[in-house]
Amino acid sequence: MSDLLSGRMNRRGFLAGAAAGAAGVGLSGATLDALAQSKPALAVPVLGPPAVMYAALADGGHQLPAIPVDKLHPRLVRQVVIDPTFEKPGTIVVDTSTHYLYFVLEGKRAIRYGVSLGKAGFDWTGSATVQFKKAWPVWTPPPEMIKRKPELAKYADGMPPGPQSPLGARALYLFKNGQDTMYRLHGTPEWSSIGKNASSGCVRMLNQDVIDLHARVSGPTPVHVRHSMYLGANSSAMPSSSPTTEAIDSGVPEGAEAL
Repeated sequence: MSDLLSGRMNRRGFLAGAAAGAAGVGLSGATLDALAQSKPALAVPVLGPPAVMYAALADGGHQLPAIPVDKLHPRLVRQVVIDPTFEKPGTIVVDTSTHYLYFVLEGKRAIRYGVSLGKAGFDWTGSATVQFKKAWPVWTPPPEMIKRKPELAKYADGMPPGPQSPLGARALYLFKNGQDTMYRLHGTPEWSSIGKNASSGCVRMLNQDVIDLHARVSGPTPVHVRHSMYLGANSSAMPSSSPTTEAIDSGVPEGAEAL
């Protein structure tokens, strides 16, 4: 996997420092500006009502449709909760048993997002670090995926970013020991998959939610993927069994922001 990443970086001439995307949906313009210029937003934020947070959104030259919040289970809506992770502020924790992603705040609080996780055979637990992030990433399916799904061959050189891209509006790239895990936290146009096991192993989020999370991540960010919040501390190493997550993206794209 490291060879794949290295090859892509050398081939495309890796550029760090791209501008981060807009901050969370449903905040005022002044709050958006303050959040974009700050370190991680660890104070308890004002998120707003679901109809506002998940309204149609113009972002980066793309138009995101509104999420039909009346069809989304209330527990999967972005909200501030008591932190169940016992992790430091700024940490991301994914609970695969409940399909929740937590971004830990100060004051024993966390922002909780509903997510979609890997279907059977494509699950993964362990710890990693967000090393790069990208607004509106180009998606390039790896050769293994194209072999399994020949219809994706037309995207061998990359699918342009847009609302229908499998990576959605934002992608956070997870590394471990300096190597790309090929594991991503990313947006999805398939809002109905949230709360289910439906992906090729990565953590899918509503596009409006991943835009919010992307804006809060500043600097290398630890990520722990657990089967439950109540089975003890996360392991700092990979599980003894090999992860079965399928690589869904051929390395970090040009223009990604190094953290």
